Order: sequence, then structure tokens, then C-alpha cells
Amino acid sequence: MKLLVIIAVIISGLYQLMLNLVQYRSASNPTPENLSDVYDAETYDRWKKYSAEHSRLSIISGLVGCAVSVLMLATNVYSAFTTLFNDSWFMQLFSVILLESAVGTVVSVIFSYIGTMKIEEKYGFNRSTIKTFVIDKIRGFIIEFGISIGIVVLLRAVHVWLGNWMILLFAVAIFLVTLVISFLYPILSRVGNKFTPLEDGELKDRLMELLTKHGYTVKAIEVMDASRRTTKLNAYFTGFGKLKTIVLYDNLVNAMTADEICSVFAHELGHGLHRDVLKNQILNFGNLLIMSLIVWGAVSAPVLHTAFGFGEVNYGFAYILLSAGLGLIQPLTSLVINACSRKAEYRADEQAVKEGYGEAMVSALKKLARENFAHLAPSRINVALEYSHPPLGDRINAIQKLKVES
Repeated sequence: MKLLVIIAVIISGLYQLMLNLVQYRSASNPTPENLSDVYDAETYDRWKKYSAEHSRLSIISGLVGCAVSVLMLATNVYSAFTTLFNDSWFMQLFSVILLESAVGTVVSVIFSYIGTMKIEEKYGFNRSTIKTFVIDKIRGFIIEFGISIGIVVLLRAVHVWLGNWMILLFAVAIFLVTLVISFLYPILSRVGNKFTPLEDGELKDRLMELLTKHGYTVKAIEVMDASRRTTKLNAYFTGFGKLKTIVLYDNLVNAMTADEICSVFAHELGHGLHRDVLKNQILNFGNLLIMSLIVWGAVSAPVLHTAFGFGEVNYGFAYILLSAGLGLIQPLTSLVINACSRKAEYRADEQAVKEGYGEAMVSALKKLARENFAHLAPSRINVALEYSHPPLGDRINAIQKLKVES
């Protein structure tokens, strides 16, 4: 059993290595004709260097992460660490999650520091200070560790209560937890960021008109001080129902025209009209059912735990076994979920065209790609397995076709 788990971790690591290598090689793919104006020759040369550095970092970090995981599993470090704590069920699972989170954070912080403070800094995207970087990582560790502990305690409670009938209820419980986290995101996102109301004027009036035209109401339209950390552009909806808020990066407000920003939100409106969030939740629930099956196997087979030095089932270690199992299953589930997501993106772009923002959407997408240093010609393998959005060239072709037809 021990060997099988370690093999599963190695296979997952090799899979990620394959994707990273394909991504690295795809930097030499020819740029689609309809994107020839996104980068000039000098900028494109910088992009290739930028992409190569990030790809190499991903390859190295993936190999290191896989090697650390295999080493910790092979040497029974998890069970040895639990002997430093008392025998209560909570401290036993707490110790395993603590070790996993601490080691994972140390490894990820090292490579995140290189990616953010070195590579992003080198190419002019980073605006985080060392202080901001450290505070963000500490805050992220606390939140992630707290959520992990909560999920594992919930897992144990459901398993003790229902035994082998836990699968469906655990999937429902995790689904509800994700909804609660999504509901709390507007609050959590305000920790470490400053939000100010969008100034009254043409942009605000046009965004409100666009939303109310289709019966949408929002709590507020706010601008986030993203420029403290990055030069990249973004915007998003957050919250539910009447608490829904539009958040614009200050970088985006400063870089885009009113038409371009409206086109972005006409696109988001398309997602709402087609109930894409609900459809994604249904797909995610199916994914959670698969995850629950893996969890059930991890807590129902004591041999999986004794093989790694535990005296009995350790629910914290079951959480780690879940990660190993998901590494084998997720490539298949991601293939389906990402395909559905890309289809939804095309539909949302169509809404922007219907609202009269087809040209603005094209220019907005190109500007987003340019400012975010996007890959213009990714490998079809990476697109199928990892991309929730279609490649930029394909999206622009589809928008141009819709404009001709309308």
C-alpha cells in the first residue's frame, strides 16, 4: 500500500512536469495573425524571456515539491511527528496538518519569493514590498491552515456519525463550506486591501445602466488598490444576491477606456444571464462526490495508515492521501470542467457583442493580454487540460464572426 501511494504521488508529479515542459516549449509557437499587434518585437522578446523564467521556476518547484512529498511519505515523518503530541484524536490530526502546512508553506514561499520578488520585479510587474509579501504569506498560511483543520474535523465528525454512508453527506457539507467561503470572500478580501467607491460619473452611470437593464442590482462598485502589489489588470464580481459587489483594480480603471470596462462587465453579465455560476456549482458538486469517494477509501482502510507508521486511522493523514488520489483523478475531471468553462466564456463574449461592445471587447482583451503579459499561442494540450478560458486568438475570431453575423 505504501508503495502504491508513493507511486501515485510520483505519477502526479510527472504529469505536472509534462504540462510545465509543454508550456515551456510552447513559447516558440507562432503568434496568431489577429494578435500580431498585441506585442511589438521588443516586448515579445521580453515576454519569451519572462515566460521561460516562470516555466523553469514551475518545473523546478514542481520537482522539489514532489521530491519533498515522496521523502516525507517514504520515511514516515508524519507518524513520527505525531508522537510529539498527546494521543487525543484532535491533536493527532492537528499535528499532521500542521506539519504538512508548515513544510508546504516553506517550499511554496521560497519559490513564490523568487517568482514575485525576482521575476515579476525584473519585468516591472511587482509592487509588493518585502513587508507586504511576508504579511500576505503569514495571513495566507493562517487562513489555509484553519480551513484545512475545519475540513478534517468535519470529515471525522461525519465519518464517526455515518460510517461508510458518509460519502454523500460529506460532499454536501464541503459544498456548503465552499459556499460560505465564497460568501465571506468580500469580507476576507478587505484584509490587507483598501477599497474605495467608484467616483460618480460616466463610467459608474454606464455600468449601473448595463446591470439594471437586465434586472441586476449591486451593493456597490468599488476600486481596489491592487497597484500596491502588481501592475496587472483585473476586475470581478463578488458576493451573492443584493450583496453582490463589482470590484475594479485601480490599474484597470487607469488603463482602460469606459467602453472597454463596460465590455468586460457585459461579458460578466453574460455569465449571469446564462447561470454559469450555478452550472459551475453543479460541476463542482460532482467533483466533490468523486473527492468524497477518495476520502471514504482513505478513512475506511486502516492499512493505508499503518503502512506509514500510524497505529490507527489518522484523519489528518487521510487528508494527505486525498491529495495523492486527486492528483490522479483531477486531470480527467479538469478536462470536462475546463471544456464547459471555455464554452461559457464564448457565450459571455457573445453577450458583450449583443450589448454593442464587440470592438471594445477585442481591444479590452488585447490590452489585458498585453498588460498581464499573457501567452498568445499556448499549446492545445495545456489549453485542454488547464485553461478555463479559450486562447485569446480563438476568442477574438469568435467575436469577429459574431459581429459579421449581427
